[in-house]
Amino acid sequence: MRIGVCGMGKMGSTIARRLMSFGHEMTVWNRDHAKTAPLVADGATAAETPADLVSQVDVVITIVLDAAALDTVYRGPHGVLSADLTGKLLIDMSTVLPDDQIALAVDVERGGGAYVECPVGGTVAPARDGKLFGLAGGTQEAVARARPVLDQLCRRVDHVGAIGAGARVKLAVNLPLLVYWQALGEALSLCKDVGLTPAQLIDILGDTTGAANGIKGRGPDIARGLGGADTGPGSFDITGARKDLETMLALAAATGVQLPAATAALAGYEEAIEAGRGSSDSGQLAVHWATRS
Repeated sequence: MRIGVCGMGKMGSTIARRLMSFGHEMTVWNRDHAKTAPLVADGATAAETPADLVSQVDVVITIVLDAAALDTVYRGPHGVLSADLTGKLLIDMSTVLPDDQIALAVDVERGGGAYVECPVGGTVAPARDGKLFGLAGGTQEAVARARPVLDQLCRRVDHVGAIGAGARVKLAVNLPLLVYWQALGEALSLCKDVGLTPAQLIDILGDTTGAANGIKGRGPDIARGLGGADTGPGSFDITGARKDLETMLALAAATGVQLPAATAALAGYEEAIEAGRGSSDSGQLAVHWATRS
């Protein structure tokens, strides 16, 4: 199959490489063309523009940071929507507002293409191993057409409803985890003088009914961070987590829902970013809160 991926961030490049491992003919595009070089070295073709990419493939996957980046990919000069979309399948995996997905679907279908939103749960390691969790929104026909590709990327794909439903469910999936990192930091701050090592604390807190699944993978790095180690950049960093919280709150405001826990957690993420931790993994928010003055 001829597949194109727009957006060569950590997730986009990993998804492209995963699909290449199944023998798909891959075309890639990124605003910073240098980021396509590793994939080109392994056999992918680099497109000059999103429209150029569309012309070379049958299926287009977009996965970018936020709504502004998504709008540039689709509606910018030589964007996806400027190409002939007749017969093309477009799958967006970005985490944005439902209204952003609905508007794109209308424009793509007006141009003759089929559109599926499928934001995914999981970071780089699950993407590499084909163990993402896909939350697909779209028509039955479009989702069925996308499923063979999605099944190669995801351990589970749920068709959750019409366009916009995937965005809603993805934000709902992310909300408890992002609030949990703040709650974990607060819990750790209560144990500063107990005398346990960071590893012991994380082992205890991670083996309770209050623990989130995320601590299973991130627990060792959180313990290292508590010990003062530099854990490096995150696969889903604090800045990206703040963006998701802001998106949740925007959806809540638009739909008349109150999210007091998410509102409070957002302040913690903003403080961590101001302290220079924006590129750290989102789990390191707990480290920031537990070790702040």
